[in-house]
Order: sequence, then C-alpha cells, then structure tokens
Amino acid sequence: MIACTYMEQGKFELVEKPKPEISDSHDAVVKVTLASICSSDLHIKHGSVPRAVPGITVGHEMVGIVEQVGSDVTSVKPGDRVTVNVETFCGKCFFCRHGWVNNCTDKNGGWVLGCRIDGGQAEYVRVPYADQGLEIIPDSVTDLQALLVGDVLATGYWAAKISEIKYEDTVLIIGAGPTGLCTLQCVRLHKPKKIIVCDIDENRLNFVKKHYPEVLTAYPENLREFVIANSEHGGADVVLEVAGSNDTFNMAWQCARPNAVVTVVALYDRPQILPLPDMYGKNLIFKTGGVDGCDCKEILRLIDEGKLDTVPLITHTVTLADIARGYELFENRRDGVIKVAVKMV
Repeated sequence: MIACTYMEQGKFELVEKPKPEISDSHDAVVKVTLASICSSDLHIKHGSVPRAVPGITVGHEMVGIVEQVGSDVTSVKPGDRVTVNVETFCGKCFFCRHGWVNNCTDKNGGWVLGCRIDGGQAEYVRVPYADQGLEIIPDSVTDLQALLVGDVLATGYWAAKISEIKYEDTVLIIGAGPTGLCTLQCVRLHKPKKIIVCDIDENRLNFVKKHYPEVLTAYPENLREFVIANSEHGGADVVLEVAGSNDTFNMAWQCARPNAVVTVVALYDRPQILPLPDMYGKNLIFKTGGVDGCDCKEILRLIDEGKLDTVPLITHTVTLADIARGYELFENRRDGVIKVAVKMV
C-alpha cells in the first residue's frame, strides 16, 4: 500500500509499505476511506514533535471501514464505518478512568497514531485498543461529516467543555484556523452572551462572519481594547488560545479579566514564558492541553442532530497520490484553504 511517510525533518514522502496486520488482540485494521491534513502533521514535518519517529506513516485524522479485529475487540466488527480517535488509550488506568485519556499510562497511550506508530494517510491503518479508539458512524452521517471528529473537533469539544463557560460570559477565541473554528462551534453549544474571534487572516475572519454572523471578529492589533469594549468586567471571562504563535500566549492572558479561565489549546513550536510578576493579582486559572478525546460518540450524536457541522471547513480535496499538493496548499494557506481532505483512491 502507499503511505505518506515522515522521512526526516522537513521531508514527507509517499512510500510503498506492507498492509498492517493485527499484532494484539485489542487491535483493529481499518481500511481508510478519507483522511485529512492537520497542523500537527506540519509540526512533525518541521521537527517540533521530538517523539515523532522517522519512517512512520503520518496522519491521525481519518474515517474508514473496519477490515479486521482482534479476538478481544467487542465494540466494532468488520464492515462497520468508523471514526478513528487521535489518541490511543487503554480505558483502564487511573487517568483513563477519570476521562484524562491523553495521559493514558499504557506504553502506547496518548498521541501515537501518525507520531510513534503508523497513522492514517495511507490505505490502511492498525488501531490499538480499538474498543476505545473507534466509534461507529451513524448511517445518517457521511464520511465527510465525520472526518474531523477524532481530532480537531474532539479538541474543540474538550476545550469548550473544560472552560467553565456560562451564559453571561464573553468568550474570546484566539485563532480561526481549523481547530479554532471547531472550538468556536463547540463554544456556541454553551450559549455564552458574546463570542469574539481573533485572527490575522482576513479570509478566516470573513469565513467566521459568513457562517457565524453573531460572532464578533477582531485582528490582533488593539485586541485588548476591543475585548474590554465588548465585555463587562475589564476583559474576557473565558479565553481559548488556539493559535500557538509567538505572541498569542501573552495576548490570551492580557485579554482576560481578573479571575478568568484561560484555556491553552494550541501546540507551540517553542517554550512560552509565564510572566508571573506581570500577571500578579489577576488570579487567572490556566488550563492546558492536549485534548482528552473521549467524547467522540457524543460529538457524532451532535452532528447527527445538526448541532455541529464541520463540512464547510473542508475547502479542498486531494487524492493520496496527490497529497503533496494538499500539503503545499495547507502549509502556505493558498486558495483560501482551511482544511484538506485526502481520498484514498
């Protein structure tokens, strides 16, 4: 089979690999029907994920059809159409039992697919702990509708869930990329009084205005003043930092009111400084990622009910053979790209 493979820093390449096989009784092999390109793939490409293993197939956002299951898998069977969770988790350790599946203590726990073991930008993928890592897609939900469930939509859902959003709140989301837009959709489920989205990209802000006209948009310049003018207590009640640039971490806490919740969703290329003397007395509550993606069944239900819809985010589609063009579009933000789907044909 053909697989998009991390060769070395700065280089992905299509490589012929054997079809994966069951290696543990809890495994499943999934025939991938649709995958996508994620910013985290770019972090791997550029060497920002030290645990990523050269030679692995990249890709951790995918849907497909179960081809084979191990003897201990009970939740799915061959022929089931499924989403694949970005995280691998045993479901039994202390952290899994508390819903903190990103911190699973199993040797294969956490983000392994497309990072430490072969992922899904390929014709087939082996999924460890399939009972936890796969969710059956309802018949009324298409592959395209379900494509982002296992990663960026799960990230947005988790971020909104832990941010303690209340009806009277002003919520600031920094970053209107794919994860930021998924976060926005999930924040809207909590019905806060006001939502502000900040980005440097005019096309992304125009996307927000078109699809979510009740949401306020802003550029980074004078953002703090804009937030204060559109909130009641000297800043946002909740800030979700989804951009991960050199400036956005400081922007997040500076735009927060005293005693606000600041949820850091972004993955950074370098360490960030927490300037405690500068923020002394703000009494901020910081919550940090990665995502605990254990709500995929609930997310699929919300998609089925029409309460979440990420299809408009998928602006471009390429074949696996043409995935290099998809990466070029996505990395350089060409042609109004937000998210690129990859068809396995």
